[in-house]
Amino acid sequence: MDYCEEIRKMIGNSPLIVVRPSAVIMNDKGEILLNRYTGGTWGIPGGILQLNESVEECIKRNVHEDLGIMLNTLFLVAVYSGMELNMKPEDGGDEYHIVAIGYLCTDYEGEITPDENQAIEAQFFNLNQLPEETDPFIKNKLVELKGQLKKIYASQ
Repeated sequence: MDYCEEIRKMIGNSPLIVVRPSAVIMNDKGEILLNRYTGGTWGIPGGILQLNESVEECIKRNVHEDLGIMLNTLFLVAVYSGMELNMKPEDGGDEYHIVAIGYLCTDYEGEITPDENQAIEAQFFNLNQLPEETDPFIKNKLVELKGQLKKIYASQ
């Protein structure tokens, strides 16, 4: 059982602050890797920080488990929090307040092999041609960061 599940047992549906490291993974063409659970919205790879784990270890573990690749060098891009990242299900389910820590990675190894057990799909997209079904928060941040991402990518 993971850390969040343990805390949920104690606090029920009360708000829980969750740290979610995420990575904008760019290939050598400058395209961004997006992933999603089949039929869901596209987003960038990420995961939930576990107890005694660094944020870098967390994102590397989750990307390896979900997509089969190993991330090497990570560049911190930004930290996000606030009302846009508060998740409160309409059905009265578990409420989460997310603190997202965004990284850029152009240095990775392996072949992208999404975890079929979790019905994950993944694909590279041009920054100017993100799918309609991209999570609105992610899409907005990628557009805002476009110039910064291209500068960081060019310096590699």
